Amino acid sequence: MLYKVLFICFAGCALAGKNAPETSTAETESGPVSVTPSGTFKGSWMTSRRRRGLQGRPVRGAAGWSAQPPKLILKYEHEVDASKDGPACPQITPAGYYTDEDCLTINVYTPDHNSRKPLPVIVFIHAGGFYSFSGRSDVAGPHYLLDKDIVLVTFNYRLGTLGFLSTGDELAPGNNGMKDQVAALKWVQSNIRAFGGDPGLVTIAGCSAGSTSVMLHMISPMSKGLFHRGISVSGSPTGKGSLPHHQYTLAVKQAELLGCPTNNSSTIVGCLKTKSWQEMGGSLLGFFEFGFDPVSIWRPVVEEDFGQERFLPLQPVDAIRERHLHAVPHMISQTTDEFFWKAFTILKNETLLNEMNENWNTLAPISFMLPRAQNATAAQRLKEEYLKGKKLVNDTDTAIRLGKLYGDAITGFHVHRMANLMCRHSPDKVFYYEFAHIGNHSHYEHPVTKKPTAAAHHDDLIYLFSLSYRFPMIPVDDSLDSQLVDRMTALWYNFARYGDPNPHVSQPELSSLHWPAMTPPKRQYLRIGDQFSVHAKMFEDRFKIWDELYPIQY
Repeated sequence: MLYKVLFICFAGCALAGKNAPETSTAETESGPVSVTPSGTFKGSWMTSRRRRGLQGRPVRGAAGWSAQPPKLILKYEHEVDASKDGPACPQITPAGYYTDEDCLTINVYTPDHNSRKPLPVIVFIHAGGFYSFSGRSDVAGPHYLLDKDIVLVTFNYRLGTLGFLSTGDELAPGNNGMKDQVAALKWVQSNIRAFGGDPGLVTIAGCSAGSTSVMLHMISPMSKGLFHRGISVSGSPTGKGSLPHHQYTLAVKQAELLGCPTNNSSTIVGCLKTKSWQEMGGSLLGFFEFGFDPVSIWRPVVEEDFGQERFLPLQPVDAIRERHLHAVPHMISQTTDEFFWKAFTILKNETLLNEMNENWNTLAPISFMLPRAQNATAAQRLKEEYLKGKKLVNDTDTAIRLGKLYGDAITGFHVHRMANLMCRHSPDKVFYYEFAHIGNHSHYEHPVTKKPTAAAHHDDLIYLFSLSYRFPMIPVDDSLDSQLVDRMTALWYNFARYGDPNPHVSQPELSSLHWPAMTPPKRQYLRIGDQFSVHAKMFEDRFKIWDELYPIQY
């Protein structure tokens, strides 16, 4: 099918308090109806974990693919029925899951009570490697955070080739998915007061790809003035090398997968425009090079100037060091074990195990996403450091060692580098934490016992959002999991309101908390496990080898 020109609606999804300006509201049995600067929207009633009333409504927008930045629909002439979740953007999903090209939506959730003043706003940018997941309520549900006095915003952005095609020329400069995010933040500034939110107190938060996005918004000239705090969970654009200026090889790969010619960028882009969104979204598996590696495929790029508005004109490391920042208080984290489970994919598959042993210098750079220059040398150094130079075998010791290598290569070192750069060059406070809690559920559970074995990538989200696509709701009881929901949501609330996660009023769930900001000499951080505890120099014994291989001046 032919794709139409891209127009995006970002529309509100919650009833404003009765004293909120720029809106009128009506409460009906079928759902709340709100009149906002963007139009009239009918939503739905919801209930938080602690049985607090809240309101929300996702709105579907018209979209498509034209390799162009988004254009906001500023006004709807007729009432919009926004009582159900819209679709996820094109990607590989289970059969029957709601996915569509018309996917660019924004969801707003707000407490069902009258606040005397506007509430702090948390805008959550979803994870998924820039090629999967969404802001839908089944993967970013509001039921935990909305026990606090906040307004929560989630949204979709274009993924994979549809959002990040970059041919390095004016046909596809790149970063359209990031520009979708900017459009959502602009919509929040224009409309969030109508939902009881404070446009002057916006926290952008994200996990993994969303975490990387948060840091990039702190650099992007397009995002200036659109937020006031940042939360980066297990992801960073500052890592082993520079961001590319284009991803032409991915454009060629996408063309090959869909039977398009690859003569030049014009023929590639022209042919891809004739392909359906199902073909685009369903071609993901063709991009993996070894098993399901590398985890990271598409990335934001440092855009060349072709006369377009550029999302990212500077390398992140340079921008931070030169203080080309929209500096705000910043909370940064990683989990204890991150991508440890990736080791099992190799060790429990005899074919992959043998291939990696026989071709370590070729495959390790793919799996651990090493920069191309001298990657064989780096692969050997890492093998000596993490695996003691030994051959891979399917045993517990190797699984632990290989799991640490995967976790540090994909996430850990990148986050370490960002935290150390930001605490040196940002004028605002940086709070660093390790998520170490192993609860009743995890994003990796043992295939036999069905029990968690470590604190995996994304696991902090289990205690911040209802993730109904995979996990049951955590009940309100005396369990450690239940207590951690109260602690994590309190930390995010405090940070969103005050720019500091420490308690500012009596909060029994945080009574033991004293979390110092990270400074270059001490480099302290909070470990969130069964209890809170403060430590220093997170995993720096392991990260030393990475700093030697990929040195920068901090």
